Amino acid sequence: MRALTWAQVWGRRLNRHALLAPRPKTDLVEVVRTVGGIHAQMMSAAELSIGVRVAGVTREDVRAELWRHRRLVKTYGLRGTVHLFPADEAPLWAAALRAHPGAGEIRRLAQRGLDPTRLAALVAAIGAALDGRHLTREELGEEVTRRTGAWAMDAVTPSFGGQTPRWQNALGVAANAGLLCFGPAQGNKVTFTRADQWLGGWKEMDGATALQEVFRRYLSAYGPASTRDFAQWFGIQPHDAAALPRQLADELEEIEVEGWRAWLLEGESEESWPEAHEEIQLLPHFDCYAIGCHPRERLVPSDWRARGLAQGSIGHLPLVTIGGVVAGVWSLRRKGKRAEIRVETSHTLNARQRRDLEAVSARIVETTQAEVTLSYGAVDARPHA
Repeated sequence: MRALTWAQVWGRRLNRHALLAPRPKTDLVEVVRTVGGIHAQMMSAAELSIGVRVAGVTREDVRAELWRHRRLVKTYGLRGTVHLFPADEAPLWAAALRAHPGAGEIRRLAQRGLDPTRLAALVAAIGAALDGRHLTREELGEEVTRRTGAWAMDAVTPSFGGQTPRWQNALGVAANAGLLCFGPAQGNKVTFTRADQWLGGWKEMDGATALQEVFRRYLSAYGPASTRDFAQWFGIQPHDAAALPRQLADELEEIEVEGWRAWLLEGESEESWPEAHEEIQLLPHFDCYAIGCHPRERLVPSDWRARGLAQGSIGHLPLVTIGGVVAGVWSLRRKGKRAEIRVETSHTLNARQRRDLEAVSARIVETTQAEVTLSYGAVDARPHA
C-alpha cells in the first residue's frame, strides 16, 4: 500500500484544481470538466470559482460560454443544486443523478403531494411547455398548471420568505431527463429551455455506468477519498456508493495517508505531486474545492470550525486557504464599480503570501470587472453574501 503525506495530498488537489497556477483562458471549459462542475446557485460565486482558476477570464467570458458558444450548461446537478457543467457532458451527469434518487428524496416529494404519477405528469408538462421556447419561471409555472391542473401551483415547499409551488419540485427531475436547463436571463428573471434542444442533441446513458464514471472523476479531482466522501459530495446515501470500489476494482488503488485510508485511481499515486506548504488562495462561496475535499477535520482546523465552518455548511462562507487547508475567511463588498476584498487569517502572512494574495486579488479584479482594493483585518463573513 502506497503511503502519502497530507502535504502531498493537498498539493495534488490544489494542482488538479488549478489553484497552484491558473490555467489559460482557452482551458475554461476543461477546468470546469476537471473539477466535476462548478456550483452555480450564486452565479457571481461561480464566476469567481472559475476566475481564480483561469487566467484573464471575466464574467463576460463565462456568460459567453453559457449563452453564445453553449460549451457550458447551467442546470440542476449535485445535491439538487444549480451547477455549471461542460455541455457535452450534460447527459453523463444527468444519468448519474438518475441512478440513485434516494429514499429521502422520494419521501420529500411524497410529503409535498408528488407521487410517481403526479411527478411524471409535471415532468411531461415541463417538457411540452418548453418545446422550442424559453420561458421565465412564472411563465413556465402557468403553462405547467394549465396542462396538469391547479394542484401544481399549490404552495407546499418551504423557501426563503415563504413557500414555492408544488410544480417546482419537478425541475431537477425534468433536468435529469434532458427536458430542462437554464436559458439566458430576461432582465433579472431566469429562463428555462429544453436541454436536448438548447445543446443540439441528447444521448442517453446508462445510470450505473455514468455513476462509475463520475466516481472516477471525483477521485481524480478530490482523491484520495472514501466512498462516504463521494456520497456526501454527490448527494446520495453512503450505501449507494459502497459498491463502487468493487465495480471498479481493477482501476483503483487503496492509499494510506498518515493513518487514513482512501481510494485513488490506479497509477495516479505514481505521479510526481507537488507538496503544499504556504500557497494562499481565496475561494468564493460554495467553491467546489471546499465542498469536495475530505476529511473535514483535516481541511478545517478546529478554530475555524468554531467560526461556523461545520461539516454541513463549509460552502456557506468565502474561505482563505493556505497550503490547501482553511486558514481564514474573506469578504468582497461592492459599491458601484468599486469593491473591497478584506482578508482575515489565523496568522500573519509573510511577504511571499502577501504577494501571492495580491495576484489572486488581481484575478478577481479581472473576473468581476470592478476596481478592487485589498485590506486586512477582522471579517464579518456572511453566508450567501
